[in-house]
Amino acid sequence: MSPSPLFTPLHLPNGTVLSNRLAKAAMEESLADYGQVPGTRLLTLYRRWANGGAGLLITGNVMIAPDALSGPASVVLQAETDIAPFRQWAEAGRSKGAQFWMQINHPGRQVLAALGEEAVSASDVAVDIPGMSQNFRKPRALTDEEILALVEKFATTAERAEEAGFTGVQIHAAHGYLINQFLSPLTNLRTDRWGGSLENRARFLFEVLRAVRARVSSTFCVSVKLNSADFQKGGFDMADAKWVVDQLGEMSVDLVELSGGSYESPAMQGRNTDGSSTARREAYFVEFAREVALTARMPIMVTGGIRSRDVAEEAITNHTGGIGVSVLGLARAMAFEPDVIANWQQGKKLRVDIPEVRWKNKRMAGFASMVLAYVQLERLSIGKSPNKGGLPFLALIGNQLKTRKRTQAYRKWREGKA
Repeated sequence: MSPSPLFTPLHLPNGTVLSNRLAKAAMEESLADYGQVPGTRLLTLYRRWANGGAGLLITGNVMIAPDALSGPASVVLQAETDIAPFRQWAEAGRSKGAQFWMQINHPGRQVLAALGEEAVSASDVAVDIPGMSQNFRKPRALTDEEILALVEKFATTAERAEEAGFTGVQIHAAHGYLINQFLSPLTNLRTDRWGGSLENRARFLFEVLRAVRARVSSTFCVSVKLNSADFQKGGFDMADAKWVVDQLGEMSVDLVELSGGSYESPAMQGRNTDGSSTARREAYFVEFAREVALTARMPIMVTGGIRSRDVAEEAITNHTGGIGVSVLGLARAMAFEPDVIANWQQGKKLRVDIPEVRWKNKRMAGFASMVLAYVQLERLSIGKSPNKGGLPFLALIGNQLKTRKRTQAYRKWREGKA
């Protein structure tokens, strides 16, 4: 029997080698200690995942600025941050030899109003989610000077990640966060050099990438997470994504991860509403990723709800049986079964059972599914095993209470910094 293509090494453009083709994709952990730094819970969680056999671990959002968080328990890494907790985090993630990359991000308009901070974006277009829009402040458009300052903040965070011992960064340009807000014509209405044509709308991403590359070593991996599409009429689409990936081929990018959606259209949760098969939902973005991989000058990673080895093996091969998509990201599967990759390599437990929330309100069902995954991350972070039971409604209530408490802690920290 020939070896599974999932467990062959991958050589990245800068010479780094991933031991296999399976990655723990980024998930919002919401586990920062007071001061927005990694603590015991994140160290325990990533040691657990490091034992699980992945070739690559990618953190959840690490924010480049203290006033721009995707949630009240997000980690922040900036110029003046104490690097010691981040060194411990890097050691935990690398403890079994995996590559460990930090996802770096700015939420732009996707910042909760309860945090008490100003929202900024490419333009002053508010988040529009029926029944939930009031949770977000209407953003103001960034000035040219502010955009350039944010470019430098991304570069500083990447530089400090390397200082801490991480082996790479992933620049988050997907899921409706700030860089994606510049890329999308729905949220970027600018008429200056940062808006209008796709080339101008992509300028912010390209400038961030150039600045990061200038501040880190050649052996430090730099990757990008990009939407294949926003899945909103008139938004960033697949043709746009192909053009951006083609341009990234000239910019020393080591890996591009393709995903999709935003808070307004949460396709990144891997959910279809058209009655398609389970297998199709599992390989949600694979078909497009295969197309991109045919011409991309860097390896392509895809994440989208994969939870069984046979679907993973089919997804990673192209139509002639060779490698198409280079890396598969597992997210919720790693929350509910942290040993999934090691199990697949050993030929056991070839499918992860993840509870599905089947409410009529698809948006709320998707949110509840995410919260159930958060519950598993919290259990893993204190040394417990995942618990696949639990009622979604109770999980939502518990999440609201914890968010309120964490918001109070964040605001107290910010007031102390003023």
